[in-house]
Amino acid sequence: MQAHRPFPALALVLLSGSNLTAGSQAHLSPVSKANLCVTEGTIDSLPGQRLAVDVAKMRAYVNAYTPPEAQARFTYLGSTPNEAPLASGEMRRQFGLKLRAQDARNLVYAMWRIEPESKLVVSVKSNPGEHSSAQCGNRGYQNIKPRRTSPVPALEPSATHTLRAKMTGAEMQVFADSSLVWEGSVGPDALRFDGPVGIRSDNARLQIELAAPTEQRSGPSPSCRAAESE
Repeated sequence: MQAHRPFPALALVLLSGSNLTAGSQAHLSPVSKANLCVTEGTIDSLPGQRLAVDVAKMRAYVNAYTPPEAQARFTYLGSTPNEAPLASGEMRRQFGLKLRAQDARNLVYAMWRIEPESKLVVSVKSNPGEHSSAQCGNRGYQNIKPRRTSPVPALEPSATHTLRAKMTGAEMQVFADSSLVWEGSVGPDALRFDGPVGIRSDNARLQIELAAPTEQRSGPSPSCRAAESE
């Protein structure tokens, strides 16, 4: 049987005093910058355990192994001062959650795309046996077709929204502003690796209130990896 224990820095936060939305789950607690490993870009701290992003590329994950669920209440502030293309060469503005993030080559994404098209995309990046950018480059992405989907709001500067994603086995649900916008199976490839939850942004200025499960799976916390590109 899998043991659980609260992860230390989050166990002291009372949910009644947090800014989690009504659509969030009672077992989610705020995550501060101190609980994150930032592997690309920078994240600044704001009062109230909020996070600020003002760089073209940001990648980070929680320094704890938790169940694969995360929520971000975020304010979109427009484009970053400098913009950068994805590894594919495409220019895109987006923000999303990472689940089961073993490393930069093996993880599950729930991405809220802002430009050039507003939509919610779930992707699995799977590269068995490969753990670095040098090994697999930009290979291994698969966008997953949902059983059920609905449009997400178009993001306007200064607008605040909530994104939540949860996996139960291969089944995944994604909520935008408490409404279910994506539901389906991400397939067996997503269960061949495991890791913490996290966040990612491309070319978007953001203020974020991140929340993750209070309960931590047994075992040591993940070490903070060296800089790596996704």
